[in-house]
Amino acid sequence: VRGEVYFLKEALEKLNEERIRNGEPPFANPRNAAAGSLKLQDPREVAKRPLRMFCYYLDPLVPDHPIQTQLQALQTLQRLLFPVNPHYRLCHNVEEVIDYWREWQEKHKSLPYDIDGVVVKVNSFEQQQRLGTTAKSPRWAIAFKFAAEQAITRIREIIWQVGRTGIVTPVAILDPVHISGTVVSRATLHNMDEIARLDARVGDYVVLEKAGEIIPKIVRVVKEMRPPDLPPYRPPEKCPVCGTRLIRPAGEVALLCTNARCPAQVAGRIEHYASRRAMDIEGLGEKVVELLLNNHLIEDFGDLYYLKKEDIAALERMGDKSAENLINAIEASKNRPLERLIFALGIRYVGEEVARILAQHYRSLDQLMKASVDELAAIPGIGFKTAQSIRSFFDNPENQKVIEKLRRAGVRFEAPEEEEKAALDERFAGKTFVFTGTLSRFTRDEAARLVEERGGKVSNSVSRKTDYLVVGADPGSKLQKAQQLGVQILNEEEFYRMLEQAA
Repeated sequence: VRGEVYFLKEALEKLNEERIRNGEPPFANPRNAAAGSLKLQDPREVAKRPLRMFCYYLDPLVPDHPIQTQLQALQTLQRLLFPVNPHYRLCHNVEEVIDYWREWQEKHKSLPYDIDGVVVKVNSFEQQQRLGTTAKSPRWAIAFKFAAEQAITRIREIIWQVGRTGIVTPVAILDPVHISGTVVSRATLHNMDEIARLDARVGDYVVLEKAGEIIPKIVRVVKEMRPPDLPPYRPPEKCPVCGTRLIRPAGEVALLCTNARCPAQVAGRIEHYASRRAMDIEGLGEKVVELLLNNHLIEDFGDLYYLKKEDIAALERMGDKSAENLINAIEASKNRPLERLIFALGIRYVGEEVARILAQHYRSLDQLMKASVDELAAIPGIGFKTAQSIRSFFDNPENQKVIEKLRRAGVRFEAPEEEEKAALDERFAGKTFVFTGTLSRFTRDEAARLVEERGGKVSNSVSRKTDYLVVGADPGSKLQKAQQLGVQILNEEEFYRMLEQAA
């Protein structure tokens, strides 16, 4: 069973009154209160919070279970006395969905809890399974947000922040304004194209809203309130941190600091490497990274594995116990899965999903480091721009030095043998598959992942090296070429049976 935890507005008011009496800061809104409560380490403290939950998902676990739709799942949860939001509705067409959204756009403020939209789901579980998911969200559900609350405020200044990849991003510093439950004093302007589109200037009054009631966004400039002598905004020519001249790569909207030793980039890369979804080094947050850099104990994330407990313990606000915990966390990170290591390296355009694809395809960092641009670009889900970025990263001498530090420290560069053995199957191992046409059971990415998990490879084009062409509905020219080359052709049902036999 899955669901969503929330706070009643009245419960939050009472909790905040209690926090103020105890000298603690009040929560800004119910969302922050619920999220903050669930992050508490002590379950007894969590139990003291007036949290509530609406259940919205029931997994039947077996394929032939009578629960085959979202509606049936919600009704079953209600019969089992789980708390279910009573306002769900089965809509039979898009017009009914829009009418439902309009109804709650008008009524949502009357609810005893905050909502910022409605979620629209495909009712049939079988159709949900066929639609599949991306790395971040299901294809069978979408959040239909309400119109955001807006406020007018003034841009006091525009500052530029340097990210770990060197991208320099403008941020508007605003006169503080209360909107959607919090006080907002800054909002990203994304890049110079966005500043030009808005014609935003320091001193302008702007309309601000929260995208999804979370992220502050400048919608437009109130030009009728602009002073007549306000000059157009000019971007910086040099990096605000290291002073290196900024460039704008061809075909891109971002300004870039090309100095790999820029302090802001160095700190950002280390923080990313240590982050929870990367190497998950507990205790190595922004402040500790800053301490280590300022005291010249590290220059890059490769140096983390050579830190000594006594050096860390001598730092301000650390001590023996904190130092020991950090050393243990760094040591534990040596055995993270390959896909986490690839993501942790901070290669531009390589997010978690691309890192997973690369780890399944190459099975070791050394194999990945040898791959050519053309070879990388042929992998479904990678693309030429990402392939160029990967090759450029591994060709950089500075990056090679850091990777050698990781190797000497004993960071695991290969997928574990048991994973590799489990993944290999004689029907797939070492074989190259190509897909053409529309598959009914899988998306192309899902089918490719299933092949790669079993030790096979997937290519975008048919050649003499192709072992199998899997043909869906409305196949393209790949089918004709495969027939000419004598490549073995499978229809979708034959491919599916092959997967079942492998399983």
